[in-house]
Amino acid sequence: MSTPVEREEYGPESRPLPFERGTDGPRVVLVGVDGSRTSLRAASYAAGLARRQRSGLVVVFVSSPAPYAAMMSGVVAGAVQQTHDELAAELRDECRRGAEELGLPVTFLCRRGDAYTELCAAADEFRADLVVVGASEQAGHRLVGSVATRLVRTGRWPVVVVP
Repeated sequence: MSTPVEREEYGPESRPLPFERGTDGPRVVLVGVDGSRTSLRAASYAAGLARRQRSGLVVVFVSSPAPYAAMMSGVVAGAVQQTHDELAAELRDECRRGAEELGLPVTFLCRRGDAYTELCAAADEFRADLVVVGASEQAGHRLVGSVATRLVRTGRWPVVVVP
């Protein structure tokens, strides 16, 4: 179950460019970030692509509750929440700085829930032309499947998985 969406926009206002044969690339690039090394590389790749293509960039941070969250004490749950809030604040500040430095229109979304579900919803909502994510660094995803694998299998958008 999702909670209300937190949305902020930075940088210049996105302006659609006239169609030009051979340069009609993505207009909205969406990237999922979670603070991991691969997600930060994916964000850099997506920002560079959006800047070169003069596209808008949508950065989505999804805070996923731990499977054992219901069993945590109030103190532990509060500490976990504080860690997620601090990470979201760091990512938000980085988006703001990047938008100013690159002159890039950036929308930052902070959502709670399942990463795959929330990335799909954001890609549909913003009509993303491309979804960029980092490769999972967790060994268990080889058996169960990662968010990246699930996005590719969905087949609704081109997906770039950054190592």
